[in-house]
Amino acid sequence: MNANPVALKEWASAIQTLTEGKMIMLMRKGGIEEETRRFELKSPSFYLYPTYEHQRAELLKEPYRPLVGQTLEAGGADSAVISLNAYAEVAADLEVRDLNQLERLYPYHIWSEGLASERLRWKAKEPLHVLLLRVYVPEAPAIIQVRPEYSGCRSWIELESPPEAGNLRPVLGDEEFRIRKEEIISALGQ
Repeated sequence: MNANPVALKEWASAIQTLTEGKMIMLMRKGGIEEETRRFELKSPSFYLYPTYEHQRAELLKEPYRPLVGQTLEAGGADSAVISLNAYAEVAADLEVRDLNQLERLYPYHIWSEGLASERLRWKAKEPLHVLLLRVYVPEAPAIIQVRPEYSGCRSWIELESPPEAGNLRPVLGDEEFRIRKEEIISALGQ
């Protein structure tokens, strides 16, 4: 697999959940500093770049709250380097436009009901993108330098020195991923 030098910024706790196979989805509206002021899928495959600034334990469902502290201990927000331990391919980009649809997704993600509905309401005219991701992990995480241009509230960054993809192993087998993807699509009625 040839790795793309693009990375999607996401909470470290969400990335950990993806790499453990406990979830296959992310919800995006776009960052405050997005060029288009809304979320756009810049690439069908990308690294997942862990962020720490906005993740707070109370914004996760109860069983996942310890992940915030665990990820801060493992990497931290003030480090000069960051570990890229996940690569993803988008299997589906679904649009959610109302609370009823969003509530049907509750069993499939780690975020609190309040945070999920807040994401839907923010920029209310824009849909909430639900990305279903086939996630891969490398044999060893790639350690890269944190650069000033990677900061800020935006979804996508271009990695200055993208790591070699090396051997990537899918987190979930083909059949298990297919079943989980179809469950979510079916829950949305799509």
